[in-house]
Amino acid sequence: MRAEIISIGTELLMGQVVNTNAAFLAKELSLLGIEVYHQVTVGDNAERLKEAIEVAEARADTIILSGGLGPTEDDITKKVVSEHLGVDLVLHEETENKIITYHKNSDFEMPENNQLQALMLMGSIALPNDTGLAVGMFLEKEKNSYVLLPGPPDELQPMVNNHLKKVLVEQVLNEHKLVSRVIRIFGITEAKLALELEEMIQQQTNPTIAIYAESGELTVRVTAKGETEEECEKLLDKVASSIEEIVGEYIFGYGENRLSDVVKEILIDQKKTITAAESLTGGAFLSSISSNLAAGSAFEGGIVTYSAEQKIQSLGVSKEIVEEYGVVSAECAIEMAEKAKDMFSADIAVSLTGVAGPGSLEGNIPGTVWIGIAHNDGESFAKHYHFAYRRNKNRRLAVQNAMDLVRRVLLGLSVEKSVYFGEDKSKEN
Repeated sequence: MRAEIISIGTELLMGQVVNTNAAFLAKELSLLGIEVYHQVTVGDNAERLKEAIEVAEARADTIILSGGLGPTEDDITKKVVSEHLGVDLVLHEETENKIITYHKNSDFEMPENNQLQALMLMGSIALPNDTGLAVGMFLEKEKNSYVLLPGPPDELQPMVNNHLKKVLVEQVLNEHKLVSRVIRIFGITEAKLALELEEMIQQQTNPTIAIYAESGELTVRVTAKGETEEECEKLLDKVASSIEEIVGEYIFGYGENRLSDVVKEILIDQKKTITAAESLTGGAFLSSISSNLAAGSAFEGGIVTYSAEQKIQSLGVSKEIVEEYGVVSAECAIEMAEKAKDMFSADIAVSLTGVAGPGSLEGNIPGTVWIGIAHNDGESFAKHYHFAYRRNKNRRLAVQNAMDLVRRVLLGLSVEKSVYFGEDKSKEN
């Protein structure tokens, strides 16, 4: 089974927008066993789009078009496909009602052309838009299948994952069920994870295995096809078990929960409270903890102290430690965590101090970070990290690694290369 991806939009050709949709679609189709041999980008030109469709029809079974489903004049995709196939456009009532309701609730006057987003090819299967307004569609016509998807990635990706995959399995692949399982991983690089799972990935048929990297966290999605959901689950169990044997120490969860969500669940389950003293991250760790509505039971407050003076005056770090070891040190990180723990009477406290960049501090280059942990169940310690030279990435990675340290401490897991107060830091390298 072969597919061709046609991306529509002059902004793509001009480089004003990066075409992430094509990469996403190619990866998701490959997981279903659908081969993509060609990807084409076409501007907002009806004649050139028609030519691209005709070429694709000769070399692919399924043609997937992304973009051009909106209400403006340059949204030409549905009209071109309609005229090319000789299939009328009809109003999809459910989408029309959604558009009307959206404008009523937002107090915006609805332009008449907004209803164009509710038009679909007669006889096609509607693909609901969970995050936007324009309906997608799947149509089988003679020897080809046609898929029309919206252009915005935050609309296209949910439509593909939540609706299109099921349709392709049932209509194109003639399978009955498609079930996926998501394994969440942190603490290993994408390249290392791919190497560890290389043999499994090379031998994959059904289920298929795909690795995704997003904002420092890794996801392994295992997808199975079968006659029944039970059959799919058995296939998933076998593969997931093999993955756990290989990289189990890095797995922090399953499903859609991110690392911060998992930490909050553990805190609530253990009936423990957390706090933090932040420097380079400027409150990002505390924000991540408090972003959940249920976080109130595990979090009462924290403190941000950027300067050495405020670490001493507001947090209570001793002047002698700052002068002897500096603020970018294990000793300072440990005392910051301990002072925060006492200040907010928490069960566990985190500190983050270091050099986000772009400049250096106390002779430490950007990306140098110490994360401290103080908790009720053991001795306080700090862990050293070195990330990169990009300020915001350093801050994000610091928060994520702090989350993982908290997770490990709460679950009684080992923490490698930790440093205790006054210890020779050469031991941790």
